[in-house]
Order: sequence, then C-alpha cells, then structure tokens
Amino acid sequence: MYDGKDELAIIQEDIKRAMGKPETKWAMLIDLRRCTACKACTAGCVAEQKSPPGVIYRPVFEEETGTFPNVKRRFAPRPCLQCDNPPCVEACPNKGENKATWKAGNGIVMINYEQCIGCGRCVIACPYKARTLDAGAFYTEGTPKIEDYETAPTWEYSKKWPRQKNHSPAGNARKCHFCLHRLKNGMVPMCVSTCICRANFFGDPEDRESLIYKMMNGNKVKVLREVKAPGEAKLKPADLKGMNAMDIAKKIGYPGTIPVFADSSQTKPRVYYILPLGGE
Repeated sequence: MYDGKDELAIIQEDIKRAMGKPETKWAMLIDLRRCTACKACTAGCVAEQKSPPGVIYRPVFEEETGTFPNVKRRFAPRPCLQCDNPPCVEACPNKGENKATWKAGNGIVMINYEQCIGCGRCVIACPYKARTLDAGAFYTEGTPKIEDYETAPTWEYSKKWPRQKNHSPAGNARKCHFCLHRLKNGMVPMCVSTCICRANFFGDPEDRESLIYKMMNGNKVKVLREVKAPGEAKLKPADLKGMNAMDIAKKIGYPGTIPVFADSSQTKPRVYYILPLGGE
C-alpha cells in the first residue's frame, strides 16, 4: 500500500496518464526488500508470452551470503534492462528501426522477429544475458500429442505469432519487452501485476506524479553493472539455441547467480533496484 492505496491501482493510473504524453519513456523499479522469490512474476510472464522451453524473460536470481547462523538471502528478478546504450543492438548485423533490433523512443529495446536471422550475436553481446534464442521446442514433444495450449499464439509487439515449427519467433532472439502489447492497451506489465509482494514499480520516471518517480527519489537506487566474466566456455551463436538464460549465464559468465549492483553502468539500464539494508 502507498498512502492507503494499492500500488497496482496507482501504477495503472500512471500508465494511462503517461500514454497521453508524446514522449513517454518506460522504466521499471524493483524493490528487493520486498521480493520473496515466489517467482509469480516468472510464471506470469511465461503464461502471458506463451514462452517455450529455454525461453524465460524474467528469471529470479537467488544468492546466499554469510555463514550459519548469520546467513542472508537476496532475490533479484532480472528482466531485460532496456538499456539506453544497448550492446545487443550494436552487435546485430541488421540493426536499425523496424529492422531486427533497435532502441525505441519509448525506452524499450525492440526486436522485429520477421527481420531477425537468429545469428545469436545479440545474445552473446548482452552483458546481462537477458536474451535467448528460441529453438522452436514444445514442452509436450515426445508425448502422444503436443497440447493445444502450446500452439496458442503469442501477441508480443502487438502482433499475432502462431506457435509453429519454422515460424517466427521460433529461431529468433527473444527477450522481455515490458509487455508492450499490454501497455498499448493501458494495462500493467504481467510481471508487475502478478507480484504478490508489490515489489515492482512501473511507469515514466520523468513523470513527477508517478509512483515510480516518488519511489526512486525517496530511496537509494542501484542498477545492474555490466560484467564480462570468463565463464566456463566460449560458445558459438548456434550453440545457444534452446539454452535458457540461466544456462547461458553459466556458460558465458555474468550474471550467474550473483548480480553485481552499482550506482551506474555504461549500458544505462532502465530497470532500477532498491537493495535490502546492507545488501550492497
């Protein structure tokens, strides 16, 4: 609750007000003091995007510090950070507005599935490992029948994408897009709406009336710092298909399970964090 009102109701109002402005730039704030690692955001996202095996837009990283009995645990959801200086876009051989990937004026890093060639360069270039390649798999493959719910279309980027072999987004790079299709209809992103702890704040941080503006200005805010870790192995783009974000992070490096927070990052993320006391 914030001033006696549910945060979700306030965020909904903030989104509708922001949509009436010509230059809204979306951002997200995640309060790790509230996150309990219930992973409702992860499950809600998978259900909303009809995500196939290996594609998880919002993993929740869990870390433990200290020694018994003085142990602390911290949970950090990691969507795409929608960087203002995105390395993934720079790495793309077909970058540019309405091409394979670009940074949009609304603050979201976009992917055009029809232009993406699935080379995987962006997946490797992202220092947060927030992108994955869709291998075109189904959870119920190998059973008597691929269930109907697995072939239901996704509506990402406000377009109908049937779930079929050899049909986009199968074979393409995929990532979180702040539920752009929901935003266009004045709806809250799914991960925000499913969080039982109200740990997420969303809107235009330039809007002084918005809850995200008030929370960011009333608390010490951090971002995820880009880190180039050696990882276990060097992978070719083709090796990434069907590998989920956690496995990619494990093979290539950061973020693994220990996110590194800082006051700023060269990538200029648009996802911000409030850390627990003593959590820096």
